[in-house]
Amino acid sequence: MKSNDTASPRAATYAAAEGKSRPDASGFLFSIIVPVYNRPDEVADLLESLTRQTDRGFEIILVEDGSTVPCRKQAEAYADALDVKYFYKDNEGRSPARNYGIEHSSGDYLVFVDSDCILPEDYVSSLRKCLTEDYHDCFGGPDAAHESFSDTQKAINYSMTSFLTTGGIRGGKVQLEKFVPRTFNTGFSRRVYEKVGGFREMFSEDIDMSTRIRLAGFSIALFRPVVVYHKRRIDLRKFWRQVHVFGMSRITLQLLYPGSMKIVHWLPALFVIFALAMIVGAFFWKWMLIPLAVYILAVWLCGIYATRSLKIGSLGVITSLIQLCGYGTGFLRAYTWKILLRHGRDEKQEREMRRGK
Repeated sequence: MKSNDTASPRAATYAAAEGKSRPDASGFLFSIIVPVYNRPDEVADLLESLTRQTDRGFEIILVEDGSTVPCRKQAEAYADALDVKYFYKDNEGRSPARNYGIEHSSGDYLVFVDSDCILPEDYVSSLRKCLTEDYHDCFGGPDAAHESFSDTQKAINYSMTSFLTTGGIRGGKVQLEKFVPRTFNTGFSRRVYEKVGGFREMFSEDIDMSTRIRLAGFSIALFRPVVVYHKRRIDLRKFWRQVHVFGMSRITLQLLYPGSMKIVHWLPALFVIFALAMIVGAFFWKWMLIPLAVYILAVWLCGIYATRSLKIGSLGVITSLIQLCGYGTGFLRAYTWKILLRHGRDEKQEREMRRGK
């Protein structure tokens, strides 16, 4: 294992291929970059999954972002089995941590996953195959729930990927907007980084990064075979806070990229408004609740079918309502304050809300 005393030299594979219209990904070294904050046990699970990769053409860059419970021991434990580089830096947020990892990486193609992910054994080989057969400068992949996850984690995964919630916005199987990679499973070439730069410390930094990549003329694709198992939150209060911030971030993106907000992004906010209207209206006419009841029934039945579990499908109703209401209220809060009242972005608030999470 290498620590942060020296930076590794960069590989020359991509530079040699840069003049070609389609770089040869068969010889790429992948740099898998992971920002970490107080998650040593999850990092151990991630590293364990990496030892099982059928394609070993990668290095793993762990960037400890000021953790009070570091994962250095976990990194050292896998030093013989993996090409692990461990770095510790002061807490600034996930985006500076990812950028720090990029600067200390050697790979031709930069891959980003969250510390709470587990990678299937064919993750790297599937990525190499996709890039070799259909090269793109930037990719994103889906996430799924591993069989070892708790029922709550599986329910949250359902609510985050279902077409009936925001799965269509976030890149589910049925999409309501153009696909945008997310930082729990994405990557781009070193050439992209050299031209576009790194991540900005802000709400929805992954959508901002993808937008800048697209505007710079690079290609972006969804690689469905390149899947991660994403644990997500196991605390429903923290899950609410997370999706509330997601809702607020959509307004930040509209301020940065006027015209980027579509009708589909309003759906969770409209759900909150109409659900409240139906609940209030039910005091005067009880049948007002029928549309809400039908929707909840659809979420429940689809959840049971998708998860093959009555219990998880039932929990999925709760997590779906948390997700829609959390996102919707965050959206409405930010829209009112930043757009209607014309306060605009508060970059300091965004950095503080993201630091140490």
